[in-house]
Parts: sequence; structure tokens; C-alpha cells
Amino acid sequence: MQDAMTPISTGHFDLAQARVALIANGKAGRQDTRDRIDYIRARLSPIVRDLTVVPVRKGKDLARVAHEAVAAGNTAILALGGDGTQSAVAGALAGSAAVMGVLPGGTFNYFARELGTETLDAALDAVAAGIVRTRDLGRINDRIFINNASFGLYPQILARREDIYRRWGRSRIAAYWSVLVAVRNVSDPMHLSVTLDQRQVEIQTPLAFVARSAYQLDSLALDGAEAVRNGQFALFVAKGRTRRALIGAALRLALGQSVRGEDFELLVAQDMRIESRTARKLVALDGEKERMAAPFHLSVLRDALRVFAPADPATAGPAA
Repeated sequence: MQDAMTPISTGHFDLAQARVALIANGKAGRQDTRDRIDYIRARLSPIVRDLTVVPVRKGKDLARVAHEAVAAGNTAILALGGDGTQSAVAGALAGSAAVMGVLPGGTFNYFARELGTETLDAALDAVAAGIVRTRDLGRINDRIFINNASFGLYPQILARREDIYRRWGRSRIAAYWSVLVAVRNVSDPMHLSVTLDQRQVEIQTPLAFVARSAYQLDSLALDGAEAVRNGQFALFVAKGRTRRALIGAALRLALGQSVRGEDFELLVAQDMRIESRTARKLVALDGEKERMAAPFHLSVLRDALRVFAPADPATAGPAA
């Protein structure tokens, strides 16, 4: 069995000769983010050859900036932000020789937690230690994702979440509340034709999500983590059709108390093709919405990303 995060070098990444780019998310103008950048600069400037800070104000620019940082000769790219930021940068670095540093700065930080770098200090310690590991990535058509890709209800949840965040600020309680608000307005279920490796199934559901993070599944008490560690996708299909059933499932999911076999049906495959009756569909990738053209082909990219991780794999999340 090959883990989702595999050691490829027990040697030391030569930070003294490294050109490092720090990409900060769109909230770089906030005082707390500026304080984090100053702290990162103070920790790393003495031990790297060169450190360049690149603030990015629009999420859509993250991938472009990361590509430009690699083209400029930076051998390490550090991303400060939540899972959406990490996903955009990881997609830009996939398949390259550059090493990514995952610096948590979001609400849930599943990717950082899976690597064992849940806090900023832990992430900087991993960078300073210079241990490089590889990480599998998910791909849907031409887009990379690190945690999940969702169809149906979840993109609507994200739209509600943005409104709630603007009014009440970012918090996990606000994130969970957005789930209930969106479920209350759920409409008709989707009709999807799904090919799992060589098997085809027809699905009617208001919510389907494809998982690539074993840590996220473990933290939500959902099955499928072992399949993800083995290089497969875990496709979850909501069984509930009524608002009441969906609200109950959403609450149990938020509390990590989902009822196995009752709230969601689990389907596992290494390669998936999802066809929809609509030519374009709103898809949520690691918490960011995007309208994409159907059909959707999902594949696993093995060892596609090089990341800084703790020297002891036991300190990382369940996928390590």
C-alpha cells in the first residue's frame, strides 16, 4: 500500500541556497496578516538565500503568481492562507521541482492539518527542517484539487457562506450556519451518470462530493479514508431528498456523527467520469466555486506535489 504522502528524501533541503517566494492570500492588507508576514520574514530571512513576499489580492491570481514565482527561479514556494489558497498554489506547482510550504491561514486548514503543520510555527519548523515529501493530488478535467470536489447543494452553501461571512465574520459556527440556510432552500435533485472505473451507475441526489483528503474524512467520521490512502477517490452521495432529511444529515456531518449507510452512499474508484444533463455546472473545489463544462473526468495524480513536512511522519495527519 502506498500512502497519500510519501517520503522521497531524508536529506536536507538546502535552505541556505534557496530562493523562496511567500505568496499571501487576498487578505494581505489586514493587520493580522501583515503581522504574520513580518513573523515569517523574521523566522526565515536568516536561513534562506533570498525571501520575496508576494501579496495577492484576488484569489483568481494565485495560480498565475505561483507559476511566475517558479519561472523566476524560486525553488520553494510558501503559501499563506486557507485551503482555497493552498489548492490554487498546489495546482500551479503540480509536477514541478519546486517545493511547497503550506502555511495555515484559513478557517479549517484541512490540508495543513493533514501534513502535520496545523499552526504557523509548526509549518515554519517543517520548512526549516527541510524534509521534503510527496503528496497525491486530485484532478477534475484540467483543474487540481487537494481536499474535495462537490456538486449540487454544496456550491450553494458556499454562496450563502460568503454572505454570512460578510455580515458576521469568518468562523466555523458561521460556516455551519450557512449549511442550514442553504439546505432550507434546496430544490430538485441532480441527475448524474457516473462511471466508476468500468462500472456505470445512475444517481439522483441534491448533493455529491468527491473526497481526496483522508484527514478530512476521518475528522468528519466518514468512511472512505483508507480508499483515499490507497490512491482512490471516495464519492459520497446524499441519500436524503427532503429538507428535513438533509438538515439532519448536515447537522450530523458537522458534528462528526454521520450515520453510516443512512446519510450518504459511498462509492470508491481510482478513475471517475461524471456526466450531467446540463452542459455547464457549478462545482466547488476546495471551498471555491467555479462553473465548469461537463462531463467531468476525475483522476488521481500520484506523488504530484513536493511539500515540506515534519521530519517525523507520526506528527502528521492520518494520511501520512
